[in-house]
Amino acid sequence: MTTIANDLRLIKTVDNLKNYLIAAMKIEHATIPPYMTALYSIKPGTNLEAFHIIRGVAVEEMLHLTLVANVYNAVGGTFEPNTALLAPDFIPKYPSYLPTGSTDFQVGLGKFSQETVETFRKIERSQHVKEDEPLVASRALEEYLFDIIGYQPNRSFYTIGLFYTEIIRGLFALDKEYQQKGENLFCGDPKRQITPEYYYNGGGDIIPVTDIDSAIRALTVIQEQGEGSTNDRIFDAERELAHDYRFQQILLGQYYVIDKDDPTTKSDQPNQPTGKHFTVDWDSVYPIKENAALSDYPDGSEVRQAALDFQSAYSEFLTKIQYSFDGHPEHLIPAVGGMFRLKEQANTLMRNPIPGTPGVNAAPIFRIDQPSLS
Repeated sequence: MTTIANDLRLIKTVDNLKNYLIAAMKIEHATIPPYMTALYSIKPGTNLEAFHIIRGVAVEEMLHLTLVANVYNAVGGTFEPNTALLAPDFIPKYPSYLPTGSTDFQVGLGKFSQETVETFRKIERSQHVKEDEPLVASRALEEYLFDIIGYQPNRSFYTIGLFYTEIIRGLFALDKEYQQKGENLFCGDPKRQITPEYYYNGGGDIIPVTDIDSAIRALTVIQEQGEGSTNDRIFDAERELAHDYRFQQILLGQYYVIDKDDPTTKSDQPNQPTGKHFTVDWDSVYPIKENAALSDYPDGSEVRQAALDFQSAYSEFLTKIQYSFDGHPEHLIPAVGGMFRLKEQANTLMRNPIPGTPGVNAAPIFRIDQPSLS
């Protein structure tokens, strides 16, 4: 690994690192409500190919969230009450910019549509930057202003992958500094790690993090599952199709082909799928309210109560996920399974028109109300 010049790093302390890892958990989660909303807006029995593609990506986002939590725990991170997954601002107020700081598009909660899938591709887009170059614009000036007058720069990463590259750079440098001092950056209790026996069976392999090598492997999995291993490859290290190209399949109505024995030379090239065609029926969806809020549902109505029930259930889901990350890994499998048990509650909303709003159906609301684990 090439040594990164100190002035190219934003992460220079362990506190910086922990803040970036909390932000990474926020980023990974920010994609789940949009994916779930589009997924469950598809009418049952239709668009099966698209349904399975979106569901598969959503499962892998849970893997990414868990991998980040493993890194966070490994460097001594803690989950205090009302922080991390249960912080008031953990769930974005949709429509929202991604927590990476990029402002060229927003992510909302909408039905399955061409526009929605195009946005999903933007979420998973790729950009690669050389090791000796900064990952955000105008860094030298921003760092100067920060040091001189306390100015807080706008840290805008064009892609999620670049955000993780920033974390990887910081990890390498901090690990080296700690080793030189005879200390261990990875001081967290190994018993807090989510190991394979505690992880939901799907969406990739979990990686326990105990040192620099396992930390980098975990973060690299996240990068590659989203955007592929390089600019000209559609697959990750496990030879599975990256998220960006999975979503592109829906727009093209055609699968990519990856040759697992010789993926480099015999697999499809970006934007050139050669696999089986399938049909996408963009009309077989519920006409749900985009970016629904509780105020959209009349007081005393059944849809308002259903929205409150979903909100409570989703909050309970996040509470259980955080509990599993906070030293109770055995609770993760049932917690992740709960994400998909929310489907019926979401469908109950989506099947029903909003009273007084003809042609517009209800939709789930994602908020945190921090229920108890009982």
